[in-house]
Amino acid sequence: MLDIKFVRENPEVVKENIRKKFQDAKLPLVDEVIGLDKKNREIKQELQALQADRNRISKSIGKLMKEGKKEEAENAKAEVVRNQNRVAELTENERVVEEDLKKKMMVIPNIIDPSVPIGKDDSENVEIERFGEPVVPDFEIPYHTEIMEKLNGIDMDAAGRVAGNGFYYLIGDIARLHSACLSYARDFMIDRGFTYVIPPYMIRSAVVDGVMSFAEMENMMYKIEGEDLYLIGTSEHSMIGRFIGQTIDEKKLPYTLTSYSPCFRKEKGAHGIEERGVYRIHQFEKQEMIVVCKPEESPMWYDRLWQNTVDYFRSLEIPVRTLECCSGDLADLKVKSLDVEAWSPRQKKYFEVGSCSNLGDAQARRLGIRVKGEDGKKYLAHTLNNTCVAPPRMLIAFLENHLQADGSVTIPKALQPYMGGKEVLVP
Repeated sequence: MLDIKFVRENPEVVKENIRKKFQDAKLPLVDEVIGLDKKNREIKQELQALQADRNRISKSIGKLMKEGKKEEAENAKAEVVRNQNRVAELTENERVVEEDLKKKMMVIPNIIDPSVPIGKDDSENVEIERFGEPVVPDFEIPYHTEIMEKLNGIDMDAAGRVAGNGFYYLIGDIARLHSACLSYARDFMIDRGFTYVIPPYMIRSAVVDGVMSFAEMENMMYKIEGEDLYLIGTSEHSMIGRFIGQTIDEKKLPYTLTSYSPCFRKEKGAHGIEERGVYRIHQFEKQEMIVVCKPEESPMWYDRLWQNTVDYFRSLEIPVRTLECCSGDLADLKVKSLDVEAWSPRQKKYFEVGSCSNLGDAQARRLGIRVKGEDGKKYLAHTLNNTCVAPPRMLIAFLENHLQADGSVTIPKALQPYMGGKEVLVP
């Protein structure tokens, strides 16, 4: 959410930003917001004037009574009543206007960074750099679930009977590999100075409103019936929510946190599901990175965060590339975003395994996360998040890149301690 003062003083900048995101239907919101803001300030001014008059008149009543001017005192009392009635009316108007203003403000997208490439959708994202040499072996690579089945590692038919499409049972070495990737990611991030956190897996609606756009919420979140609770789609939600309504001592910044959680998403309604695959699923687990920092430090942390993901995948000998997300592919709260994609030898292309985002002060403004500087002045924090690893999707890249011609799967040295010393998985 933008600062209303910024919108008021820079309406054309806000409109041009909307055009860059190809959301022209939102252009009228800018003028509507400015009109509501003007009306809101007028109401507040009248309220202040009425309250000042009420105080003045109330003080005069006692004086009039002492002077025996009962009729004038009664008139003054009547004026106080009229004043109170008008205050009550304006207070209700103020509530309605502010509610409408906030609702519209939360739909206006954040100002994107000048470096973001302009494009309509993810087809116009821009490749930045490749890490590792993508290889296509001289033998056929089966579909990832077939690799898992030969290792007795997955049962999607049973999961379908139990929970429906988009769920899975991971078994034996594949289940262990799944957990090993997460445990290794945890220690990988701790070694880089991040504090490990296990957060709540449910959050209240006030936090949901603060961390994501309405469109994202509708497509992603599962609501708990009869409760003001949602299942998290990523631990970023509850991790940033931890700071709601807080004023942070500047000396404590930056907060560099790495969190584990299961994640729950309505992927079917939003994207469609490959019934046999584990690419788009309703539940998965993830090791996340979260940073809360001073505004001037967020560009630096943005680069550090995506580099961590690249380094993690390269330590597992998986080729990756980075893609700069174009303006039309950015969620409304994001200032800048970069995807990390892993190489798929079977598909002979890269696919997304992580996403790094700088949200500027958007989440902090919505959630009221402020920082108290050494000079005593308060300002909004900046927040960032990034995926370190999210299995079982990343297992697709792992299995395809480490599959051997005989159907065995090699385990990189970095992961062997988490696999009980195993160097290879044999069908």
